[in-house]
Order: sequence, then structure tokens, then C-alpha cells
Amino acid sequence: MGPFKLADFSGLDIGYHARLETYQVTGDPKDAPPKALEARVTRGQLGHKTGRGFYDWSTTPPTPTTD
Repeated sequence: MGPFKLADFSGLDIGYHARLETYQVTGDPKDAPPKALEARVTRGQLGHKTGRGFYDWSTTPPTPTTD
């Protein structure tokens, strides 16, 4: 399993908030959540639990999303 599928299973909101907290502590731009992750969380696309994240879970097998 690759990192994007694992992130979908873990919940994109979980990963986003972990990165955001680290960034707030360090202030290092390298620790900021990626814009692609932030956009998905803002849209409510949180991964497997919502049916869409880096993958579209309504298909078999799940297909990568492009947005």
C-alpha cells in the first residue's frame, strides 16, 4: 500500500491536522500541510470514510482522483 492510499485509510483530516500542528510549533514551511491535502480536507473529501480523498472509493478497484 502506498502513502496516498494509506492516508485515505487513516483519514486525510487526521494527517492534515497533524501536519498543521507540527507547522505551528516549528514555523518551518517544510512542515506545512501540502495544498492538495488542504484542498481535499476543505472540500470534506477525507478519504475512505467519506468515499473520496486521493482515491475514489466508489469504484472497484478504487481509482486515483485527479483533483
